[in-house]
Amino acid sequence: MKKRRHIQMRLLLTLVGMTTAILLVVGLTFNLSVRGYIRSRVTAQLTSVSESVSSDRRGGRQGQADKRFDGRSDRIIGTTGNAVVLDKTGALASALDGGREAAAELAAYFSDHGIDGSIHYRILSLDSGKYAVSVADDPIQTDCYLVSYVDVTAILAFTTRINTGLFIIILVMILLSVVLSRHFAKDFSRPVLELSAFARDIGGGDLSPREFQFRDIEFDALADAMNRMASELNEAKQKQETFFQNVSHELRTPLTSIRGNAEGIVYGVMEPQNAAKVILSESDKLGGMVEDILHLSRIGKAAPEGEVEPLDLRELLSLCVSEQRMEAEGKGLAFTFSFDEAPVLLPIREQDAQRLFGNLISNAIRYAKSEIRLTCRTEKNAVYVSVADNGQGISEADLPHIFERFYKGKGGKHGIGLALAESIAESYHGTLTVRNDGGAVFEARFPV
Repeated sequence: MKKRRHIQMRLLLTLVGMTTAILLVVGLTFNLSVRGYIRSRVTAQLTSVSESVSSDRRGGRQGQADKRFDGRSDRIIGTTGNAVVLDKTGALASALDGGREAAAELAAYFSDHGIDGSIHYRILSLDSGKYAVSVADDPIQTDCYLVSYVDVTAILAFTTRINTGLFIIILVMILLSVVLSRHFAKDFSRPVLELSAFARDIGGGDLSPREFQFRDIEFDALADAMNRMASELNEAKQKQETFFQNVSHELRTPLTSIRGNAEGIVYGVMEPQNAAKVILSESDKLGGMVEDILHLSRIGKAAPEGEVEPLDLRELLSLCVSEQRMEAEGKGLAFTFSFDEAPVLLPIREQDAQRLFGNLISNAIRYAKSEIRLTCRTEKNAVYVSVADNGQGISEADLPHIFERFYKGKGGKHGIGLALAESIAESYHGTLTVRNDGGAVFEARFPV
């Protein structure tokens, strides 16, 4: 399990670590570049000194072996190159430049450590300073070596001062990054803590909106989203309360009727057969209402009843009409059909389709004056089914709420049927809409 840290500490460690790494890499790269450049310049200077002295000594000046050599200067890094001649034991054979102190110290060093011609670049720390040296065979004396040297004391001291300055700059920048990172981390974690507290309040049931003023757009967007969530949860809570209130009211009515008729039979104040018919009728209403509520609660949940299979909606609509034809004829209503000649297929569970379209037809029977028009067609990769009546239509006040659970318009029953129909349509990625056009027109659309 990974070690957990506060976001403030993680941000602090990340920013400080990244700043330190960048500064160290920059400082190291600069240092290596400067040292490499100095080495290349000094090496070139040593080579120039060695070649120049060798040329002079091979130029017929054997009798002038102790002739002074004019040092070679590098104008860029400010160093001067010279040379001495040492024998195979390291003893001083000739101080060509006349600098006896440096020559003596070089002779003493090589006398103690030995000398050979394999040294091409080496930094020696002597009493008089630091020298870069290279060793080559002397061109006129067989058992002697020509030692070229460059006094690098000043340039190395300069690089040391640069490194010291870089080190101080790096420390200052690290301390500054710690301070700024701490401030930034605290500034970043504060909105997170405030929004976390808001989330805890929402979880505890406090759904009141909060006012936040964050400098970051993302935190503002998150706060707005959480306020919208709290508002929607509050609305859902109110709807739930209304739902239970309406359910209690709607269930109480048939139960009261059933109880009253049952007591009438028990106390002999009602004719048993008539009372039993009322009880059966109210029981059917109660059972239908309970079934609708249970079906509505199962919409969108796993493992629904029945299999999804392509159904010809023309046949299914005809079946729904035949089930309610007696009630429609009792009110003097006639059905008219406008169906495609070809099968109108839709993958849907038969039970869901019967509840959806059965509720729409039942609603039309309740409000129609004389006619109910059913339309079923396939058009532009979609299936359309509409149920229209020639009643008074839906009032403008009721129209926006017609699909809300337990919302009852004028003449409504218990406010479940249309909410159930819309939920079924949406569970199959369809839509259910309503409009007034010579009466109420409900139209379901499903993509295919």
